[in-house]
Amino acid sequence: MVSGHAEKTHDKAMSRVHQKRSWDKFIAFGIAALLCFFCSVSAKAEETGQADSDAAANRQLLEQYREYQERLYAVEEETQIRENGFEIIEDQIFPLETARFGEVRLTPAMDKRYHRLVLFLVGAEGNVVWRTEQLAANSWSVGSLEQPIRRISAIAFQDVNRDGRTDIVLIADCRNSSGAYGGRNYKVGDVLFQSDTGFYRDYRISDKINRFGMNKSAESIIAYVRDGYSTEFLYTASTKAELLRHGFQVVEEQDYSRQFEKLGYLEVMPGTYTMAEYATFMIYLVNEQGNIVWSFQPMGDFDNLYALKGIQCRDIDGDGMKDILVLARYSYAGDENELLTQSDYRIYYQRTGGFETDTQVRAKVPCSEKDTVAELVEKARAYWGWSPET
Repeated sequence: MVSGHAEKTHDKAMSRVHQKRSWDKFIAFGIAALLCFFCSVSAKAEETGQADSDAAANRQLLEQYREYQERLYAVEEETQIRENGFEIIEDQIFPLETARFGEVRLTPAMDKRYHRLVLFLVGAEGNVVWRTEQLAANSWSVGSLEQPIRRISAIAFQDVNRDGRTDIVLIADCRNSSGAYGGRNYKVGDVLFQSDTGFYRDYRISDKINRFGMNKSAESIIAYVRDGYSTEFLYTASTKAELLRHGFQVVEEQDYSRQFEKLGYLEVMPGTYTMAEYATFMIYLVNEQGNIVWSFQPMGDFDNLYALKGIQCRDIDGDGMKDILVLARYSYAGDENELLTQSDYRIYYQRTGGFETDTQVRAKVPCSEKDTVAELVEKARAYWGWSPET
């Protein structure tokens, strides 16, 4: 753009000598302006068309939600649950004593069309006395009726807010069909507190349960809501002292210091915080003043650290700066709630402003149970073109 502008100014100054050339350029400029105008008009038309399309999609969504709500509230008797498109989850029906309705049956059901979870309270005569679908798992896919719920992982009954009434702890197993988490299982937890009128959710509590990974088991949720334990400090602490004060356990044999080219001399401090028998694994980089300058959560959606196999700081991608590779074995619950273990690794590349999580090598270089840290480092370096000798 700058060189074109300079050329145009020069043509004007030499108009008598290059009059034809200037005229040709003027015509070309006019054609270009017209093309820009038509492109602008076309873009606005496309924007208008997109807006119309979005409005139509919103109207369709509202209509679908209206139809879904009509089916939901048409259920007045237990026998009408299936008639209105909901599948009762038979193995998760439990008796429950409530302040308002007395002895009822908690009857969960899944909407067969949109995979939304509904909780019905059914009285002794089979009448539905209360229902809710206001659950965290039902709003996981934002702006969509369709949700990723596969099944109920756990239901527990405890007085978690110590008011003398039994509350409901619920965990749903979810799996996205596509996207960044496509094909991966994860859990979404909730607590429904009993009141004089039924049950209610505290959205702030549900948010923290799921945002800070306290949804691994009903015991984890109870430990947080009833007993006051929390993993939140793992993500908000600013100093090593704060971590230790809250019960963070350092893995001493893997705790060492390294000189990082852009961040200085730092302690690489791995460790865990155990809550209801589930160990959350974190790695922190701590400077000589005891301040946390970076943190990593390598375990992803796994439930628990089973064993830390090792951490190595070495230039992996060939930019001359030390990166971090961590290998560990984790445990998690299978489809039938059986305990499974799996080895997995993460790579973090050092950059000018901190670290960047690898998205390429791990997708191309799978990890086996026999792999060591050293072997994975060499495989990752080979991916970036390093020979074993370098």
